[in-house]
Amino acid sequence: MQRKYKVKGMQCAACAASVERVLNKLEEVDEASVNLVAEEVNIKAKDTLKEEQLFEAVRKAGFELFPTQPLHTQSFRVAGMQCAACAASVERVLNKREEIESASVNLVTSQVTLCYRQYRIEDWKRTVEKAGFQLLEEEHLEDIVLDIEGMSCAACASSLEKALSQADGIQKAEVNVLLNNASITYDQKKIKLPEILQIIEKVGFQGHVKKETVQKEVQKDYTGLRVYVTLGVAAVLLYVGMSHMLGPIQLPLPRIIHYTYHPLNFALIQFILATIILILGRRFYTRGFKALIHKAPNMDTLVAVGTGSAYIYSLYSLVMIMQGDVHAVHKLYFESAGVVVALVQFGKHLESLSKQKSTSAISALLQLRPSTATLWKNNAEFEVALDEVLPHDHLVVKAGEGIPVDGVLVEGSAHVDESMLTGESVPVKKKSGDQLIQGTINMDGRIVMECTATQEETTLAKIIQLVEDAQAKKAPIARIADRISLYFVPTVMLIAVIAFLAWYLATQDFAFALTIFVSVLVIACPCALGLATPTAIMVGSGKAAQSGIFMKSAEALEITSHIDTIVFDKTGTITIGKPVVTDCITNAKQADVLRLAAALESGSKHPFAHAILTAAKQHQLKPWRVKDIQTKNGKGLAAYDEGVEILVGSRRFMEENKVDISAYIAEAQKLLAQGKSVVWVSRGEAAFGILGIADEIKPKVREVIERLTKRGIEVYMMSGDHRLSAQTIAKQAGISHVIAEVLPQQKGEEIQKLQAQGKKVAMVGDGINDAIALTQAEVGIAIGSGSDVALESADIVLMKDNIEDVETAIRLSAAVIRNIHQNLFWAFFYNSLGIPLAAGVFYAFGGPLLSPVFAGGAMALSSVSVVSNALRLKKFH
Repeated sequence: MQRKYKVKGMQCAACAASVERVLNKLEEVDEASVNLVAEEVNIKAKDTLKEEQLFEAVRKAGFELFPTQPLHTQSFRVAGMQCAACAASVERVLNKREEIESASVNLVTSQVTLCYRQYRIEDWKRTVEKAGFQLLEEEHLEDIVLDIEGMSCAACASSLEKALSQADGIQKAEVNVLLNNASITYDQKKIKLPEILQIIEKVGFQGHVKKETVQKEVQKDYTGLRVYVTLGVAAVLLYVGMSHMLGPIQLPLPRIIHYTYHPLNFALIQFILATIILILGRRFYTRGFKALIHKAPNMDTLVAVGTGSAYIYSLYSLVMIMQGDVHAVHKLYFESAGVVVALVQFGKHLESLSKQKSTSAISALLQLRPSTATLWKNNAEFEVALDEVLPHDHLVVKAGEGIPVDGVLVEGSAHVDESMLTGESVPVKKKSGDQLIQGTINMDGRIVMECTATQEETTLAKIIQLVEDAQAKKAPIARIADRISLYFVPTVMLIAVIAFLAWYLATQDFAFALTIFVSVLVIACPCALGLATPTAIMVGSGKAAQSGIFMKSAEALEITSHIDTIVFDKTGTITIGKPVVTDCITNAKQADVLRLAAALESGSKHPFAHAILTAAKQHQLKPWRVKDIQTKNGKGLAAYDEGVEILVGSRRFMEENKVDISAYIAEAQKLLAQGKSVVWVSRGEAAFGILGIADEIKPKVREVIERLTKRGIEVYMMSGDHRLSAQTIAKQAGISHVIAEVLPQQKGEEIQKLQAQGKKVAMVGDGINDAIALTQAEVGIAIGSGSDVALESADIVLMKDNIEDVETAIRLSAAVIRNIHQNLFWAFFYNSLGIPLAAGVFYAFGGPLLSPVFAGGAMALSSVSVVSNALRLKKFH
C-alpha cells in the first residue's frame, strides 16, 4: 500500500535525508521518498505496517509525522461472503487501496470496518465487486412525522405522497389528510430534512416538524364565526339572485334592487355580496391555484376554477349591463359562485368538527397526563412540575388524584381505578410492592409511591405513541382510494372541459355550458374518497383503546378482520398461568423429590418452576445443594450432586439422556389423562420421581372459543406439554386442534406449517417463548399481562388478562373494515352518479339538470356523511 504524511521540523536537505533513512530502515517499508518543499513523505509499505511504527521512528530522528488527512472509521455490509477465505479476500483487496489505512472484516455480522482518509465509496464498491462480493452502504434511516399545512382533500395527500416517495433517499412516505401530517422514513446520508421540506413546498404545501401534542386551554376560534357569517351573506345573495327563478312564485324584492326596474343595482348588489363571500373563502383560491401551478390539482382547485369561472363570466355580464344591455341580467351567476363557496366552506367546517370527534381517543389519553406531582422529601411535601420527577423519587398521591408517573407503591394501600388502561370499571386493590400506572386514579387513601420511569417512558406514553402510530399508518385498503385520488381531480377537470365544449357546440349557449362546467367541477369530491379509510381507522382504534385493546398499525387491524385460523398458547393464555403442584409420586421420600426439583428450578422463571418452589416453601423444605445448573434448551435442567447427574424436565428430556423411567410411566399416564402436566426428576441413571402440576382454565374460555368457531375461525391450542395432557386441557376449553410437545424455537415453525396450508393465522400468547410465533403469524396478539418481549413482538396488545378481548379485537376489526367498505362504496357511488348528473348526461335524455348551488351542497354533505358513518363505530360494544 501507499501512504502520504506531512513531516514537521525539516529545515534542509539533510533533514529530508534523515527522515528517509530512518523510514527505509523499517522492515515493512519498501520505499520512503521525502518532498522537502511540500514537507511530505510518500511511503510504499507492506499491509502489515502499523502507523505507530512510522510515528515512533520519525520522532526518534527529531521530527514529527502527521497524516495528510484525518482518519475516519465506518462500517459497511458485505454480501456474498461464505467463509473465512472470503473475509480474507475482502480485507486483502481493500487494504491495497491507498486511501484505506486498514480494513477489518467480521464474518459473523457480514461487515467490514474501514479506517480511511478519503471517502471513495464507488471505488470501494468496484474493488470489492471485482473480488466477487458486494459492498453495501449502511442505511442511516430516520423516522419523522411532519405537520403539513395546506392540504384540503385526498388528492392533496396523494400528490404529496407521490412526490415524496419518488425522492431519492426517502424509503417510505405516508400522508394522512385526516391528521394533516406525513410519516416519512428517509436515509440521512442521501437526503436531509430541509430537502424534504423543500419538496413539500414545491408541491404547494408547507411542512414543519411535528411537535408533541399538549392539551391547552381551549381558546376562542373565529373560524366557525367566519363560516356562519359567510353562510348568512350567501343566504341573502341566494334570495336576491334566485327570487325571480321560482316559476309562478315571485319572492318580494325591494324595487331599488329589482332586476326589472333597476337591473344594474340588481347586478351590483350580487357582485358586492359574492365578492365578500369570495374574500372570506379566499383559501380555496390561494391554495387551489397554487396547487394547479405546481401540477398537483386538488379539491380546492376544482372549487376555485369552477366558481372563479362563474364569477368572471358574471363580471363580464355586469359590464354589459353597464353598457346598456339589460338582457345580460339573465346571465349573472354571482349566486352560483358565492353560494357554492359558502356551502363548501360550511361542509369543510362540519367535516373538521367530525374529524375532531374521530381523534378524541388521543385527546382523552393526553388529558390523563397530570402536569404536576407531589414530591415527598425530608418528611415534607413539595409540588413540582412533572418534568422534574426522576426515577427513585418518592411521590405522594392523595384520594381522588391521578397517579403522576409509573411506579411502585411503597407506603399505604388504596383502590385504584385502572379503567383508562384496561377498560375494566372495577377498582383494583393495591398494596405495598404493587405496580402503579400513570393516569390511573387513586380512589381512596393517601399513598406514597416510588417513581420507576420518566414521563416519556411511562406505560401511558407508550400507549399514546401506539395509538398515534396506528392512526397515522395506512391500511392496505387505503391504497385503492389513494391511487384513485391521485388521478381523480385531473380527470374531473377533463370531464368538465369536455362537457362544456359538448354543450356549447350543441346549444351555442355559453351561459348554459358554463353552468355545466361549474356543476361538474363542484360536485366532484375527492375528500369523501380520502376520508373513507382514515376516519374509520381513527374511530376504530380509539374505541379499541378505550377497551384496553391497542392495535399497533392499521395494517394489523385490516388483516385481523381476514384471519381464518387462531392459535392460542396454553399457559397464561388458555390457562391462568399459575400452576400448582398437585401430586408427588416416588419410591423414595416425597420431600427429597421436591427438594431436588426446587434446587434446580431456583433460578428459573418458568411457571412450573414457580409452582415447585412454592410447594417446597409451603412444606418448609430447604432446596438440595447442587452444582453447575444448566438449562437445556427448553427441555429441562441439569446439575450435579456429588458427581451424580441430576435432571428435572420432560419425559423426552429423560429419554434423550438415557434415564430409566419405567418405574413411573403408568403413574405419569394417569396424571396426563387428568389434564395435568408431568415434571420428571432423575438422579443418576434412573427416575427419582414425578411431579403432577395442574393449571386452571381461565373463566369464559369455552364461550370465547365457541363464538370464534361460529365466526368460521379454526381454533388451535399450542403447548410444550405432553400430548395427552394438552388434549385434556383443549377438550375442557372446547378446542379440537392441538399442537403439543413443541419447544419454544419450534413454535414459529408450527405457525409456518399452518400458513403453508393457505391459512391466515393469528397467534395469541403472553410469554418470551411466544415471541417468534407472534412475529411469524399474520397477526400477533399479546395478552397485556405477559412479557415485554411478547408485547414488542405483537401487532395487537390486550391490556387486560382476558381472553374475551381476543374475540372483541376480531369483531372490532371486522366492523372497521366493513365501515371502510361502506364509506368507499358511497364515495364511489356518489361520484359515479353525481358527475354524470352534473355533466348533463341525464338532461340530454329529458332528465334533471343539477344547479351549481345544489352541486356545492351535495359535495359538502358527501364528506360529512362519510365521517358521520365512521363515527357510528363509537357505538360498537
